[in-house]
Amino acid sequence: MLFASRVRFAPITKLNCAFAVALGLLIFAHSARAQEPDVTKKLDGFDAYMAQVLKDWNTPGIGVGIVVNDKLVFAKGYGYRDYERKLPFTPTTLHPIASNSKLFTAVSAGMLVEEGKLTWDKPIRESVPAIQFYNDELNNNVTLRDMLSHRTGVTRHDLIWFKSPFTRKELFERLKYLEPQEPMRQTFLYNNLMYAGAGYVIELKSGKRWEDFVRERILTPLEMPATNYTIADMTSHPDHGVPFREKRDSFELYKIPYYEDTEGVAPAGAVISNIDELSHWLIALMNDGKYKGKQVLPSAALKATLQPAIGLPNTLGEALGFWEILNPDYGMGRQTASYRGHLITYHGGDLPGFHSQIAFLPNEKIGVIVLVISDHSAPLYNIVSYNVFERMLGMDLTPWSERQLKMRLANKKAGTEARAKAGADRVPNTKPSHALADYAADYENPAYGIVKISQKSDALQFDFHDFHFPLSHFHYDRFDTPDDEQYGKFSVNFRTNPQGDVDNAVMSLDQAEVVFTRKPETLDPKLLEKLAGTYLTPSKVKFQVTYTPGAGLALAFPGGPPQKLIPLKGMQFRTPQFADIIYEFVLENGQVKGLKERDPSGEYIFARE
Repeated sequence: MLFASRVRFAPITKLNCAFAVALGLLIFAHSARAQEPDVTKKLDGFDAYMAQVLKDWNTPGIGVGIVVNDKLVFAKGYGYRDYERKLPFTPTTLHPIASNSKLFTAVSAGMLVEEGKLTWDKPIRESVPAIQFYNDELNNNVTLRDMLSHRTGVTRHDLIWFKSPFTRKELFERLKYLEPQEPMRQTFLYNNLMYAGAGYVIELKSGKRWEDFVRERILTPLEMPATNYTIADMTSHPDHGVPFREKRDSFELYKIPYYEDTEGVAPAGAVISNIDELSHWLIALMNDGKYKGKQVLPSAALKATLQPAIGLPNTLGEALGFWEILNPDYGMGRQTASYRGHLITYHGGDLPGFHSQIAFLPNEKIGVIVLVISDHSAPLYNIVSYNVFERMLGMDLTPWSERQLKMRLANKKAGTEARAKAGADRVPNTKPSHALADYAADYENPAYGIVKISQKSDALQFDFHDFHFPLSHFHYDRFDTPDDEQYGKFSVNFRTNPQGDVDNAVMSLDQAEVVFTRKPETLDPKLLEKLAGTYLTPSKVKFQVTYTPGAGLALAFPGGPPQKLIPLKGMQFRTPQFADIIYEFVLENGQVKGLKERDPSGEYIFARE
């Protein structure tokens, strides 16, 4: 899954009337080729099943492809690729596959392993010294396999890249700010940024952009010319999907904007393709890397990606009593598990409005591709895949749709009820501690970037990446954005320093609170050079203020290590260790006369020598 939305996707209790009339239980079953007789027999009743699924789940459109051995034996679209214009979903409908892009990246990395340019299990920094992680333990131990199997101990931090302007190189450089949440190789923690980093590693070691490498080494030899990486390219083709989702508190379907900011994180989720061309990829995966008799994908690389790297919990069984899928593991870019006694390998993909699954049974050589339009229908890629496998194997059918539809409806109802209670903890009749103008500033976090707070008329404005919302006062120093239909609500809590100045903005993002620190005024390097020099304590002990271009000022007392001076405002600075001690340079007629130190106990003056 590429993106775990801040908004819960919730289920349905009745079919939207307009959708029912428009659909009229009609299935657009545009087939790419004639079905083999045995497949037709095994899939008897599947069209009726899909009609019911579309109706029950209020889903605009789904594409389904089935590969057996080395052939695409079934390819159909159900419902609409564009619900608004009632255009049918077909086997050639282009559709973002989101995190199903990850296996393209893992296989590409495997090609460089085969060439001796990378290794799976030696520290990645031995091959790529430029990569940096949060601490020495990670720097000395993280391998390429760790990055691609989500076992670095670093959680996902999706709002670093989601709707952000960061380039792939900038995301690569931000890895060093991501503090691990768990010990390495102990817990599965999904992380798209590690795949973005691995994609940049591919660029560094191959000398080619990730997109070009994948095009030349995978897409072209697999005859996938329509497959691309951008919404602009996708929409230039006449047959493309249009993203929809369901209103949170009703069953109305509405069109949402395409998610287009995928360049930075492309190796984790930018591939756009269709049932027809994805079948070429699936055929190669299912046949040891061969396509039309040629070895396109390295056999050893495919085996490496399939090899279990970290175990996942039996969540469906332990939490819900659904034991059909058992003992899942993550390899690199795909999972393996036992599905009702059959080995299965699979991966899902999720971006706003588009969801996908590519799965196959290695021993039986049966593969399934499912493409789904609409966020609330994301579970259908599992539901439909399992149903196809059971039909192809002649098994009794598990009621996956009924099970998960019940959960969807319960979650949707719970979400509506929860939102009705929003604000219950608000303390009435409070005021902000400062005038609104005092909150206006840029606040920065080294990993997440900048939150810009500005004042417009008598209200504050919130700008973070490509999120732009007004802020309203909630209570005390907390301000909230409106509760957006798609992205929910951001809540910003401002904090003051010991001097009473607003200096932090705190938000709950992803898996934890994130602190954004007020950016100081930018000081002229020539002025900083002037502030550097020798100063005297009241007892005439000399100490130094030093200046280093790019690093700034530092205090150097005799016998002690330098202490960085962090700019606050004007000539005021503080050290990283103490927020309640202020150092303020004294200037008279442009000349530096001294340095004041203020703390809660009083003020000291140090003369300039």
